[in-house]
Amino acid sequence: MRTTVNIDERLLAEAKLIAARQHRTIGSVLEDALRVLIDKESAPATRQDFVLHTFTPARAGVLPGVDLEDKELMADLLESDARHAPA
Repeated sequence: MRTTVNIDERLLAEAKLIAARQHRTIGSVLEDALRVLIDKESAPATRQDFVLHTFTPARAGVLPGVDLEDKELMADLLESDARHAPA
């Protein structure tokens, strides 16, 4: 599955080095890293129950002017929203 994520430059550089040394794709290296993290988080000794809180907006649907197909606009909107969120 293809997806887009923002990754710290140093982490990506290290992952690329690992991929090159092992003659693998960067995708397979990242998949393995995620598997290790997920396995660690899922281990019975470290697993903690949590409550998933839900949010019901006052107004459902996409706000006017928001184009879900425009990933650059969505990134700008999310970054702008994060800058204005209370700490």
